[in-house]
Amino acid sequence: MIEKEVNPHFEDFIFDWKHKYYFLVGGYGSSKSYHVALKILLKLLQEKRTALVVREVYETIRESCFALFEEIIADLGLENKIKSPTSPMQIRFPNGSKIIFKGMDKPEKLKSIHNVSIIWLEECSEIKYEGFKELIGRLRHPSLSLHMILSTNPVDEGNWTYSHFFIRNKGQDDELVILDDEELYKKRIVVVGDTYYHHSVADDNLFLPKSYVEELEKTKVYDLDLYRVARQGRFGISGKKVLPNFETMPHGDVMKRINAIYKPIYKAGMDFGFEESYNALLRVAVDDKEKILYIYWEYYSKGKTDVEIADDLQEFAKTKELVKGDSAEPKTIYYLRQRGMNIRGAYKPPGSRLQNTKKMRRFRKIICSDQCKNTIRELKNLTYKKDRHGNTIYDEFNIDPHTLSAIWYALDDYEVVDLKDMKDKYKALQTLGL
Repeated sequence: MIEKEVNPHFEDFIFDWKHKYYFLVGGYGSSKSYHVALKILLKLLQEKRTALVVREVYETIRESCFALFEEIIADLGLENKIKSPTSPMQIRFPNGSKIIFKGMDKPEKLKSIHNVSIIWLEECSEIKYEGFKELIGRLRHPSLSLHMILSTNPVDEGNWTYSHFFIRNKGQDDELVILDDEELYKKRIVVVGDTYYHHSVADDNLFLPKSYVEELEKTKVYDLDLYRVARQGRFGISGKKVLPNFETMPHGDVMKRINAIYKPIYKAGMDFGFEESYNALLRVAVDDKEKILYIYWEYYSKGKTDVEIADDLQEFAKTKELVKGDSAEPKTIYYLRQRGMNIRGAYKPPGSRLQNTKKMRRFRKIICSDQCKNTIRELKNLTYKKDRHGNTIYDEFNIDPHTLSAIWYALDDYEVVDLKDMKDKYKALQTLGL
């Protein structure tokens, strides 16, 4: 008979063994790891099993998972019954159960493990997706139920944990929603198929000092990415957004707004690709007075020849509307002109990537039609790259955004006057008495 006080939000999780997968995600200090370790200890005291505890780097286990098990064993007063030798690192139970610790940085060590019925992947977002799939194959026992527990602080939506357990190919035509993470944040515990989901934050840990929670709250002031992960325990984007002024709107509403503009400026731009990159042609409209850019039409393709692209874009040959294209592809531009398109190369001086990005950020709003799915996928969560010292690189991004390049070319001969320029212009007019 063991008595142990636990955080109420984890009580159901500790005693639930009806599912194969348990995915725990949450903020700093929520006590995820503690309750996973307690859950495994209680199970192995009850049944003779072999559990495997894994982190990406083996050397990090001693001060984290192994030390946590030792702490709980001592807290339960079982240090005389449960042994914890360090060479090799194991936890051994009086009934023959044992916990083995391995690192994914030494995959050859996994081949000798047999009859493992429970696997815990601590900080699973650090483990490679191929490693996760390899561990699924190591989870096997002739008679016992099989369970895999994954715990992590959320990183960004580009991590495999998000695409595997939540939304795969988010924002693309083949998007697959396993579970909307917003639903998990709202309900806190959700079961989908054979997976038990659990979300937690620092407030769920009743044993946490109030001062720690106050420090987490302060991150909202100086680091919103850290606040999202550490305080809210939510997935999202990681890094500084390139276009914080970007938003989406139903296509019908976008067209109503464009039609209501006094003298809208219509533009079209195209970026070229083939094998690895994409062709992107966008139609945009500018509300010059309100400084709002509308994106209302897109063409997006990959692996097509110039002939096939020209066939796809026959309507441009008929309308003769001007398209500005990537001047680095003169042969493609020449061919499309031969096929009747009114297309010419955009001006690309040195440093134009940085200047074009600044131009985009000067718009009060960039409103994109919900029909332009690829544009939304590329631009909604586009972030700047960082160098190895963590400094932002303002002309490099986390992906190669072809739709952004297409907009750059479209706006080749249009300039957004920012607030600073307008203020200086107003002062000059006052000086002249105008």
